[in-house]
Amino acid sequence: MVILWTDALIFMLIFILFGLVFYLRGKAHIKRPLQKIANNKSGMVSLVVLLFFVLIGLLDSVHFKPVGDNGNEIISLLDYWAKPLREQGEKTYSAPFATTLYSKEMMVMADGSSQWAYPRLEFGGRHLDQPESQRLTDIAKKGVAGLAQGAGLMVVLMLLPWLVGLVRHPQARINPALKSVVSTVVIVGSVGYMLCYLSGYYHVLGTDKVGEDVFYQAIKSIRTGLVIGTLTTLVMLPMAVVFGILAGFFRGWIDDVIQYIYTTLNSIPSVLLIAASILMVQVYMANHEQEFTSVIVRADMRLLFLCLILGVTSWTGLCRLLRAETLKLREMDYVQAAQALGVKQGRILVRHILPNVMHIVLISVVLDFSSLVLAEAVLSYINIGVDPTTYSWGNMINGARLEMAREPVVWWSLSAAFVFMFTLVLAANLFADTVQEAFDPRRGSQ
Repeated sequence: MVILWTDALIFMLIFILFGLVFYLRGKAHIKRPLQKIANNKSGMVSLVVLLFFVLIGLLDSVHFKPVGDNGNEIISLLDYWAKPLREQGEKTYSAPFATTLYSKEMMVMADGSSQWAYPRLEFGGRHLDQPESQRLTDIAKKGVAGLAQGAGLMVVLMLLPWLVGLVRHPQARINPALKSVVSTVVIVGSVGYMLCYLSGYYHVLGTDKVGEDVFYQAIKSIRTGLVIGTLTTLVMLPMAVVFGILAGFFRGWIDDVIQYIYTTLNSIPSVLLIAASILMVQVYMANHEQEFTSVIVRADMRLLFLCLILGVTSWTGLCRLLRAETLKLREMDYVQAAQALGVKQGRILVRHILPNVMHIVLISVVLDFSSLVLAEAVLSYINIGVDPTTYSWGNMINGARLEMAREPVVWWSLSAAFVFMFTLVLAANLFADTVQEAFDPRRGSQ
C-alpha cells in the first residue's frame, strides 16, 4: 500500500470528524440543529448526493502498487475497479455511445482500395456486427438491464436497514425526509450502476484527443475537487479560528497585529501568491528528482501545495467574522461574570467563546467548500492549478477550450466536466443552506 500526502490528510480529516461526532453526541445544543437538518428534505437529499461523491473520492484515495509491477506505477482502488476504462482507449475523439471515430480518415479496404470514411472504434461497440442498425436498440436494452440491476441492488441495500429498524422499533414513525433519502439513494445508485454497466460496452461520454474515456476522467476528477475543498478547509480553519478569537477577545496590540496581517494578506492578489507558490514547488521538484520518481507523487505534491496556498489566502474572511462575533460575546454577562470570578482566560475562550462561534464556523466551512471547488477549475484553466497530469474538471475545461474551436465541435468533455461539477456544487450549496438555517441562532425560535 502507498500512502500519499493527500491520502494521509484525507483519512486524518475523517478521523477528526468521527472524533468530533463522538464528542458532540448527546449535546443538547447540537441535537436540535441536527434534528432540524434530518427533517429537511432538500438538505438530506443533497447530503446523499455529497456522500456518493465522497465515497468515490475515498475509493480513489487508497493507493497501492499493482502486484507483479516492477516499475513506479501507483493506482487506486477506483483505478483497479475501472481497469477496462483505463486500458480500453481509442485512437482519438469519439462521440458518446459512438462506434466510429469522430472524424473521417483514409481507410484501406480489404480489396486494396482506399475509402474516405469513419473508422470503427477498437473497443466501443465492438460486440456489434452491424452497428448502424443495432446500436440504438443495443444501448436501450443494456441501459434498461443496467438500470434494473442497479435498482434491485439499491432496493435490497435500503430494505435491510429498514427491516432491522422495524423489528427493533415497530411503533416508530417514519421520518418524512427518510422517504426522500431512500428515493435519492435508489435513483442515484441505479443511474450510476447503469452508466458503469454501459461503460463496459461503450464510451458513454465519448473519448478525448488521445482516445481516453471521458467518463473515467470525470469520475477521477471527483477526488481532486473534494481534496481542494476539504484539505484547504483543514489548513484555513485553525488560523481563522485562533486568530479571529484572539483578536476579538484580547483586543489591544494583539488585535492590531492580527488585523495588520490579514489586511496585508488581502492586499496581495491571491493569484500572484498561488502562481509564485506553484513555481517554487516546480523548482523544488526539478532540483530533487530522486524524491519524485513517480508521476502521481509529483502531481500529489503540487496538489498538496495548492491546498496549502489556497488555505493561507482564504482564512481572512472567516477570521473577520469570528473577530466581530467575539467582540460581541466578550461583553455578554456570562463572560463578564466568569472574568469577575477569576476564571482563567484560556478556560473562558474554550468553554464560553469557542462553542458560541461554532455556528459561524460550520456555516462558513460548508459555504466555502463549493467556492473552493470552483476555484480549482478557474486556476487550472489559467494553468496555475493542479498538475496537468492530474485528473480534474479544471484541466478538462482547459483542454476543451481548444476542442470547442475545432470543426466539428467536440462538446462532450466540457459538458461532462460541467455536469459533474455543477452537481457537486449544487448539492454543497443546498446542504450549506440547510446547515445555515439549522445552526443560525437567530432562527432558533422559528
